[in-house]
Amino acid sequence: MDAPEYSITTRGLNLWYGQFQALVDVSLDIPARRITALIGPSGCGKTTLLRCFNRINERLGYVTTRGEIHVLGRNIYAPDVSLLELRKAVGMVFQRPNPLPLSVYENVVFGLRLHHRRGELPRARLDAAVEQALREVGLWNDLKDRLDTPATRLQLEQQQKLCIARLLPLKPQVILMDEPCSALDVNGTRAIEELLFALREHYTLVVVTHNMAQARRASDECIFMLLGRVIEHRRTEDLFLNPRRPETAEYIEGRYG
Repeated sequence: MDAPEYSITTRGLNLWYGQFQALVDVSLDIPARRITALIGPSGCGKTTLLRCFNRINERLGYVTTRGEIHVLGRNIYAPDVSLLELRKAVGMVFQRPNPLPLSVYENVVFGLRLHHRRGELPRARLDAAVEQALREVGLWNDLKDRLDTPATRLQLEQQQKLCIARLLPLKPQVILMDEPCSALDVNGTRAIEELLFALREHYTLVVVTHNMAQARRASDECIFMLLGRVIEHRRTEDLFLNPRRPETAEYIEGRYG
């Protein structure tokens, strides 16, 4: 059997916020075109790890990182790596929908405009990018006649889908999601989870969630973290049904967290 293809690998990854060590010797392999959930109690390092993959943590001046991270086969700390290009390839969706205070159309093409000179992109290309992105996230039929509507007027579920659509014209290969359903109701959560499975056909998805039921039903693999360490990383079904580590069993049984 051929070895699986990995979109992200880390080896001996350590991270400090000032004097506090938030990640401890994290080594893992995240497979391509799968949904990998990061689970664990609050403060265990899930979001910190997620934000390492596109180096957003470095926006904080007191962060120190040691170790290796390879994304799509490249060392993201290599001196010739462009942060702009890295963040095109590795998009991010946050807890609360954060559409720009612009129209639906301008939200979707925002990244394209940012990466091209004014007037360089013909209107036909922008139109095609908007339609394709909105189709991918299941919004085209609802919004095709409302492209001039301010994005902030959309329902929360639609706003979160739009935030995902905003990434797609830049052709990312990895999409990071930090609790993407935390602000949504049951129906909105279900819609986003269904979208995850559709996106998995083309993208690697890494999702932080506090919701263990969501992790169980909407991921292929799970990484359980505790106190900055990876305790267990397995196929989701195996981790929940037959955890190897007692810490994992105690967490999924609700004994702490």
